[in-house]
Amino acid sequence: MRNQTTTNQTKTYRFFRTQIIAALLLLIISEAKAQQIKDPAVIGRWDITMDKGGKSIPSWLEVQKSGTHTLIGRFTYAFGSARPISEVKPNNGKYSFSIPPQWEEGNRNMDFEFEVKGEELSGTMVYTDGVTYHFTGVRAPSMTRTKAPVWGKPVKLFNGTDTKGWHTDGKNQWVVESGILRSKHSGANLITDQKFSDFKLHIEFRYQKGSNSGVYLRGRYEVQVIDTKTGEPEPINNQFSAIYGFLPPNKMMAKNAGEWQSYDITLVGRLVTIVANGTMVICQQEIPGITGGAIDSKEGEPGPLLIQGDHGPIDYRNIVITPAK
Repeated sequence: MRNQTTTNQTKTYRFFRTQIIAALLLLIISEAKAQQIKDPAVIGRWDITMDKGGKSIPSWLEVQKSGTHTLIGRFTYAFGSARPISEVKPNNGKYSFSIPPQWEEGNRNMDFEFEVKGEELSGTMVYTDGVTYHFTGVRAPSMTRTKAPVWGKPVKLFNGTDTKGWHTDGKNQWVVESGILRSKHSGANLITDQKFSDFKLHIEFRYQKGSNSGVYLRGRYEVQVIDTKTGEPEPINNQFSAIYGFLPPNKMMAKNAGEWQSYDITLVGRLVTIVANGTMVICQQEIPGITGGAIDSKEGEPGPLLIQGDHGPIDYRNIVITPAK
């Protein structure tokens, strides 16, 4: 009887051991299969160029996962700030999303459909006027630097006498008075002839009540210059010393309209540090992509310094850049 009991116990032990081993094997196989399932190729950041009426319009797209299967994102158009995408919908190898107008004329949404092939995408946008435009895109570069920059000699970009070394993107309204670079009314943007990669920049400015300008790093990333105190309300990401639409300052250091103010900006790859009126408000934060008003979406290339002149009266002085060697 005892031998029979022992035999039964041995069989029971072997049965449960076999079941446990089988369960573990199934778990290992399931985990291996899960690891083999890669994220969709669409995930990431994309530098986009719109073909709109024969003009190349820079834009930017980011797609990321929300939870286990939903795709969401952000989109920057030719103007305005980065706006959220509630869902990027896959359908038979293509993707689509829709966003409401921001500063665009019209009331209909902007509808996008595109496909991804390798490191490129292509698709169409139905604009707020109902017209369809085509676009292409490439995966945005990481721009990670492996070595700390070695700084060269400081260069005065504004000589205090004229706008030599600069050009405009339209009819020029910029003048120089008593060593001050002035745009007395809305007009063209002012752009350096020279292009830069990584640099340190010191720049001083003065705005009137309610006025607005911006300093575009490499011509693609706007550091907001705006009358935060008495101007129209704006989201914190669009306020004084922010990287427009992306990075808010951790402290508001804006002075009153009519006072001279300063930015000291360091840009290395995508990492930006901003000191506003002597206080660090952004410290080595990553700029995700281009901001509205960028000259192009070629993020990996050097670019000029652009001063926005189409948003109201603005004064600048003491513009000094120290490029990396």
